[in-house]
Amino acid sequence: MFIQVIQGKVSDADRLSRCMDRWTAELEPGAVGYLGTTYGLCDDGTFIALARFESEEAARRNSARPEQGAWWAETEQCFDGPVTFMDCPEVTQWMGGGSDEAGFVQVMEGHTTDGRRMRELQAQTGDRLHELRPDILGGTLATYGADGYVETVYFRSEAEAREHEKIEIPDDLRPLLEEESRLMGEVTYYDLHEPMLLSARK
Repeated sequence: MFIQVIQGKVSDADRLSRCMDRWTAELEPGAVGYLGTTYGLCDDGTFIALARFESEEAARRNSARPEQGAWWAETEQCFDGPVTFMDCPEVTQWMGGGSDEAGFVQVMEGHTTDGRRMRELQAQTGDRLHELRPDILGGTLATYGADGYVETVYFRSEAEAREHEKIEIPDDLRPLLEEESRLMGEVTYYDLHEPMLLSARK
């Protein structure tokens, strides 16, 4: 899997919503290798979209389509200032990956000293975390560049997520989660209170 993360401050949320709807209706059918998108607007006006493709090549083919270029020329007018793109060629799904059933999505961005070890820790803790946190439906860890990462966690609801944040971590699990936290470094959190969750139509 390949994930492209698109991010920017929005100046016209209504127009952006219409543009996203039009992409789904008109452009998705021609997007070969497209898997789905998670997107939403944060409280501070930051828009984040995570577009999933089967491969980087599929994402490149989609970007090269004339209709995609025309659509983006209109869509970027909905933003106030530059829009950033993060191409993530290494993606790990944990606890089954993302879920279109999520009522709340949290995106975490940062830089890590060891992305490989982060993946190992997630593999080790996944089953236990699933038992401990039934509010978590799954997630993805995507890395880009030398040390950048974007981790996305899908929750049943925000209320459940906030409540389960308070639970006591078992002694055997605590050192693994603490190590993962250290590897994540300084994290920027983006909360999607009303996430849009789309999977490609078969």
